Amino acid sequence: MHNFEIVHDRRNTRSVKWDNLKALYGGEDVLPMWVADMDFQSPQAVVDALKNRAEHGIYGYTITDASISRIVSSWIEKRHGWRIKPSWLLYSPGVVTSLHMAIQTFTEPGDQVVIQTPVYAPFYNVVKVHDRKLVENPLIAEGNTYRMDFEQLEACFRAGAKAMILCNPHNPVGRVWTKEELGQLAELCGTYDVLLLSDEIHADLIHEGYRHIPIASLSEDMAKRTITFLSPSKTFNLAGLQVSYAIIEQEEKRKQLQGTFSKQGFHMLNTMAVAAMEAAYTDGEQWLDGLLDILAVNKKLAEEALADNPLIQLAPLEGTYLMWLDCRNMNLEQKELMDFFAKKAKLGFNDGVQFGEAGTGFVRMNIACPPATMRDALTRLKNSLQEFEAAR
Repeated sequence: MHNFEIVHDRRNTRSVKWDNLKALYGGEDVLPMWVADMDFQSPQAVVDALKNRAEHGIYGYTITDASISRIVSSWIEKRHGWRIKPSWLLYSPGVVTSLHMAIQTFTEPGDQVVIQTPVYAPFYNVVKVHDRKLVENPLIAEGNTYRMDFEQLEACFRAGAKAMILCNPHNPVGRVWTKEELGQLAELCGTYDVLLLSDEIHADLIHEGYRHIPIASLSEDMAKRTITFLSPSKTFNLAGLQVSYAIIEQEEKRKQLQGTFSKQGFHMLNTMAVAAMEAAYTDGEQWLDGLLDILAVNKKLAEEALADNPLIQLAPLEGTYLMWLDCRNMNLEQKELMDFFAKKAKLGFNDGVQFGEAGTGFVRMNIACPPATMRDALTRLKNSLQEFEAAR
């Protein structure tokens, strides 16, 4: 069994998360709880597979063959109950890369593309950089959680939106959309002939009591009008290896997207990415179950630490390892808020405004760390909030 209690030193590994703290937060003594990678080692099966491949000593052009696609397909069916054909898979270095390619392939300059805000920051750029018109369908806040605004979404579709980018599970608000919610969205997509680009990269990271449902699995119609984007990177902490895939049932769409990849000169994954993905999906399930257990521990620690705090409210975490903190009761400007966490609490969070204007007054906290690190972070947070309240 993997020991998720070990605190690993990630400094001086060119880690985005740990080796740029002074530039990002003004000090090396800040505890980074921001970018979405984990402070856990990947499964031993992955480490062994990479070692074995490295020891071979020859790193030539590498194919992603039928056996890899069968392994990926089996994982999707086992974990999510969705039976797909290996031939539906199209590989790329990352989900964001694939989204860029999909926008180029299936929309034209000036076309309207819908996103549901606040949402993962690259979605904005994916639309705008290709001269498409960004259309926001803001989520409706209800208490500490969120729901989709279907009435406003239908108005967006009626006004001519060609495509929509769905985030499920949702980053940063932590929702795992229900079958009923997804069904309502699917009905609107069918009525208005909207292409759905579904980012489901956090699909494996679902908390107890919730279930991830790939929207393309709901019906034959949705399977044909949806491109689903997935990756082992968030699940198994492989982001630096750059590996992902799209699931596209409709052959013509798959050929079109493959054509765009080819025009950009992309033809294959890197050697180590293939080895890591194969090992993770073949022998990583027990590790993942252990990860979900430790995330549940950290989630509970955060909920208990902030349960009676009037300054910060937690959005219920249904999926992902990213907590959405409502700090509006602190009555600080956004820069003041971020400065408070970095300079007083010595914590490096994601600025809520990165996810859109609806993130004003919020921060995002990554809880994918050993419980000792989580306790340290929460102690820093509670102590700084006590000082803040005392000074008011």
